[in-house]
Amino acid sequence: MDPISVFKQNSQKVIEGLKEDLKSIRTGRATPSLVENIIVEAYGGQTKLRMLELATITTEGPSALSIIPYDPSVITDLEKAILKSPLGISPSTQGNRIILKVPPLSAEQREKFIKLVGQKVEERKNMIRNLRDNARKSIKISFENKGTTEDEKFRTEKEIDTASHQFTEEIEKIRERKEEEIREV
Repeated sequence: MDPISVFKQNSQKVIEGLKEDLKSIRTGRATPSLVENIIVEAYGGQTKLRMLELATITTEGPSALSIIPYDPSVITDLEKAILKSPLGISPSTQGNRIILKVPPLSAEQREKFIKLVGQKVEERKNMIRNLRDNARKSIKISFENKGTTEDEKFRTEKEIDTASHQFTEEIEKIRERKEEEIREV
């Protein structure tokens, strides 16, 4: 495959990974994505599954989540996983379901989460830069091995740089949206 499509494919994966990562960062609103990827040690620690594989997760208004396990015997495992998670929310069990009340974020928490978003965004930007550098290296090697002409080399490098710039801008837009969500009261 040519270096441009490899670069674009890998960059797209980086962006999808960022979107998934940012879902787990709390905003003032309750969304199932806050807890669905929490790893639960179920059935006496024999299996590790994501919460969404063990339960139905729904919102109850803007500040609460309802978690109903498919198998009621794992309810305590789900509670333990929530308590271990970095969310800092205490679950309350009502019969066969867990209710999570998502408290509003304090100004201090909001700043902490915005900083965390910044770190994750920077990591992804570095990944894009590394992918770009690797693509440029493969173009250079191809040119040195007489696989491409000088014109092709420059055209391909320019295309990689343009795509890299677009992916970086997309990452910035994702960052801005997430920060707005966090700041929203």
